[in-house]
Parts: sequence; C-alpha cells; structure tokens
Amino acid sequence: MNDYDTGADEGRLFLSTSSLRSLSNRDFARLGADHVAYLRPVVMNGAVAFSIHAADGTPIGAAPSASLAAAAIRQHDMEPASVH
Repeated sequence: MNDYDTGADEGRLFLSTSSLRSLSNRDFARLGADHVAYLRPVVMNGAVAFSIHAADGTPIGAAPSASLAAAAIRQHDMEPASVH
C-alpha cells in the first residue's frame, strides 16, 4: 500500500499517517465529503430536531430525532457523525 491506495473493495482512498499530516485544512475538510454527513441538535418551531449536514457544512436535511437523522444518512450510503 502506498500513500494514496484505493481500497478496491469499496472504492475508498486510504492515506498514510504522513499523508494525512501534510494535508491542508481545506483538503482535510474535504476528506470523506462524499461519505460522511453529520447531525446536530437544533430547535425548529420550538421543538428539538436534528439538522443533517454534508461534511463541508452544507445543510442537506432535518429529522425529528437523532435515530431518524442517522437512518436517513445511512440510507444515502454515508456514515453519520454527531456534532456536540
């Protein structure tokens, strides 16, 4: 495996520790952008809900509960991450 090997089974890019350390903040933010979405609690219409954002911060949805937000993220072949 070299610094930029692609996992043939999943089409994912694997980076070595040294490669990760040399990434700019912007490049690091884009890493996994197509594979990760995050959810965070918000108040909508006076009730707690969970907003769903792409890894770059773009809002892409909302759900009434964390479990429904995570399920929606997984349904779109991404991994959920929580922001506290």
